[in-house]
Amino acid sequence: MAKTSQPSVIVAGGGIGGLSAAMGLARTGAKVTVLEQADTFGEIGAGIQIGPNGFHAMDYLGVGKTCRERAVYIDNLIMMDGLSGEEILRAPVDEPFRKFMGNPYAVIHRADLHSAFLDACQASPNVTLVNKERVISYENTPNGVRVKTAAGTVYEADALIGADGIRSKIREQMTGGDPLRLSGHVAYRAVLPIEQMPEDLRWNAAAIWVGPKTHFVHYPLQGWKTFNLVATFVTDLENVGSNEPGKREEVVEKFQHIVPRIRKVLEIPKDWRRWVLGDRDPIPHWVDGNVALLGDAAHPTYQYFAQGACMAMEDSVCLSDAFEKAGSDVTAALKAYETIRIPRAYRVVLSSRELGRIFHVEGVERLVRNAWLKDKTPDEFNHSVRWIYGGNGLTGAKPHAVESGHAA
Repeated sequence: MAKTSQPSVIVAGGGIGGLSAAMGLARTGAKVTVLEQADTFGEIGAGIQIGPNGFHAMDYLGVGKTCRERAVYIDNLIMMDGLSGEEILRAPVDEPFRKFMGNPYAVIHRADLHSAFLDACQASPNVTLVNKERVISYENTPNGVRVKTAAGTVYEADALIGADGIRSKIREQMTGGDPLRLSGHVAYRAVLPIEQMPEDLRWNAAAIWVGPKTHFVHYPLQGWKTFNLVATFVTDLENVGSNEPGKREEVVEKFQHIVPRIRKVLEIPKDWRRWVLGDRDPIPHWVDGNVALLGDAAHPTYQYFAQGACMAMEDSVCLSDAFEKAGSDVTAALKAYETIRIPRAYRVVLSSRELGRIFHVEGVERLVRNAWLKDKTPDEFNHSVRWIYGGNGLTGAKPHAVESGHAA
């Protein structure tokens, strides 16, 4: 379907994926309406890790400068053996790593990243933000797509981008309903004031303590005012994607086999929040006519590579680039986006599954894992992860010169 004017696009979902897609499309001249089911635009959760590919994407989308000002730049990625307390891997992500990858590795509060895109969208005359509207169905039409919300409102546009998360209604309609795939793990998250974090663990690093059927992550946030804590263990819970109060006693119990210095940290937070982790199996198509999936709606992934937000931003880079190159041909743009992104995103999804298994091995496999990682030099580590950190969702794409706050 070729058109002669700038396309109109509806984005379902106002999370990081939806807002980054809206911002990228708006910078191409598209008129974008974001429909968000919540009363306000905001993010739940706490800290997230942003690899160089995430910064590559943010630069392209125009919010790189803003996010750099809000991030904490760590010096190392560290893996510790939770049973013995010995260091397994120390991968420097300081200046040589940054030069090699072209951008830093950092940590940021999820709300700070989300608000950078929200501010940019609010500053753009090409973006309209609408709350209390949950997309429940779509219909391809000769002129584009018709969208219906739970409130009964009907919207029409040239294209619909489903960025409505792991429980996407748009994906459900597109696929006929493919099942969630449970990881068997639950993550408990908390944010600890810096003064409550033991001094001997106030590392300028993203650190992970791996143990049989458990792992624990900690890193600094918000200008070293807080520490982000994530305790993950095997569970039989089935409510995927929950954000529920968690019991401190359950966390402590599951980590009884881990070294005492970590058990003591787990006893400190009073307010844990619980998420049961899941993903979905890869599907061969993300596009149905003038409708495309993006972010967790397309490729929900486990957290083990810390790439959920980065992959959503990469999707947005690719999508906006496809629209820019295709001009007003929405169909061509969506097909180009799908062709480029599916192999890349699903490599991350499948690799994350395997990394999660490696984190939680026991017995002889644990000894093999430790020996294998201890042998890695910083240069070997850098080359082994360049496939994931060395791009922004495109081949040869360059950042826009305009920064957040000066939107198209």
